[in-house]
Amino acid sequence: MKRLHVHLSVGDLQKNIDFYSTMFGCQPTVKHDNYAKWMLDDPRVNFAISNRSAKIGLDHLGIQAEAETELQAIKQQLDATQAPIEEQQGAACCYSRSDKYWIMDPQGIAWESFHSLDQIPTFNDQKAASDGENPYACRPADSGKSSCCG
Repeated sequence: MKRLHVHLSVGDLQKNIDFYSTMFGCQPTVKHDNYAKWMLDDPRVNFAISNRSAKIGLDHLGIQAEAETELQAIKQQLDATQAPIEEQQGAACCYSRSDKYWIMDPQGIAWESFHSLDQIPTFNDQKAASDGENPYACRPADSGKSSCCG
């Protein structure tokens, strides 16, 4: 079963953790000094916040697949839009390694479709930046917007 993903960039992480923990009636599933995530079942959503972006507000939306087969079904729907798609295999972001497909909607909002493979100890992959690769696996490389991982 798929799960809606929402990622907000916030100014005061702890204030927002307190607010959303109260609103959702539970503490974050994942919490770091720059990131928090709630994996809620009612409503079924992966809701994440971070303070890593220069721009406050909606960072991106997405659909989290629980299996590779679900991710491939989502990819077929993305292909049908005929919009450019950025593929990221084994991307490191938000303390997870995931296979991803990024697409921009007509308003320029980034949509991330992903299947998480495992947890990692860092927010992103610093090695990728030093190798000249896209260190911003939390955003499409060509989005031209502030990255949650930058």
